Amino acid sequence: MRWERGRRSQNIEDRRGGGGRRAAGIGGGALILAILGALFFGGDMSSVLNQVVGGSGGGSILGGGSNTGGPVQETAGEKAAREFVSVVLADTEDTWHAVFKQAGTQYQPPKLVLYRGQVQSACGMNTSASGPFYCPGDYKVYLDLSFLNEMKQMGAGGDFALAYVVAHEVGHHVQNLIGTAGRVREMQARVSKKEANQLSVRMELQADCLAGIWTHHTQRRRQFLEEGDLEEAITAAAAVGDDHIQRQATGRVYPDSFTHGTSAQRMDWFKAGLKSGILDTCNSFQ
Repeated sequence: MRWERGRRSQNIEDRRGGGGRRAAGIGGGALILAILGALFFGGDMSSVLNQVVGGSGGGSILGGGSNTGGPVQETAGEKAAREFVSVVLADTEDTWHAVFKQAGTQYQPPKLVLYRGQVQSACGMNTSASGPFYCPGDYKVYLDLSFLNEMKQMGAGGDFALAYVVAHEVGHHVQNLIGTAGRVREMQARVSKKEANQLSVRMELQADCLAGIWTHHTQRRRQFLEEGDLEEAITAAAAVGDDHIQRQATGRVYPDSFTHGTSAQRMDWFKAGLKSGILDTCNSFQ
């Protein structure tokens, strides 16, 4: 992915400095235990999946602590990752400014908060176990850069895979701005748990499609893709499919508990946005 010459966003809020306590990441035994606990001891499976693959914010597997501002010490790898994320965020700003302007309205970009371990948001206390997430209460995307390592463990490494994840979370911000997120939350409050999960799936698939739209427009604007980049994004979409995660963790699949969609669905909706670049393509609620 050709990103080095891209514009850097100014909408980065770095909270990595200070005394935050390190939290467990996704994957491994902790993830499997969390899912098994939800399945066999009456817990909320959908909330566990939300922790694993991110989404519209709220909740975390682990609690406690907070990050405070202060000088940030970072490795060369972390510095490069921060620069990369800043360019991706800038590209989402350029794309959605243009799309919103064409629709006769103005885009309000989100802040992207970098943190380590755990972070306080308007959606509550979250840890790195939540993965990247968007909080509609404060219009911010939250990211612990250690998620790069988690993605590699999930078989979804590569720079464009991370770009897809950031664009997906910004997609949730777009849903918030156009009112889709609020309408879905209202509907979820009136229906059964199974129906609420189905609405959540439609939200996530639409965000995947919006990430595809970002890819479409950014490629047309500055030809940033390299060989293998799209395969990275598609692999990442497959890796965070509910069916893939459940099968990896338990050997079984529980469709009624899906909150993000299957691997095939996530790949298909990303490709739909990528191909068209048109917002109307992303109506996953039809």
